[in-house]
Amino acid sequence: MAAKIKKGDRVVVLTGKDKGKSGQVLSVIPEETRAVVQGLNLVRRHTKQSASQDAGIYTREAPIHLSNLAVADANGKPSRVGFKINADGTKVRVAKTTGDVIDG
Repeated sequence: MAAKIKKGDRVVVLTGKDKGKSGQVLSVIPEETRAVVQGLNLVRRHTKQSASQDAGIYTREAPIHLSNLAVADANGKPSRVGFKINADGTKVRVAKTTGDVIDG
């Protein structure tokens, strides 16, 4: 199945503690159907000292399930994603709300 959300997309959170906020996708984990979004779903982790890292409490982004994310259209509103075949035969993602092509 084709990916509807990809790395670098601007997405809006639909549910949860960060509902309504938007950010850029840093990575997608397809086998877990989750994505890490910059600045959202922040968690605090207590870490021990290791050879490469100091001890302390660090804040970092945790993965969010893809069903709780929607791609932001040109207006910044959440939109569903559809697919369309261009005249040159390439398959592109399209925002359902505006009909704009998401892929460059």
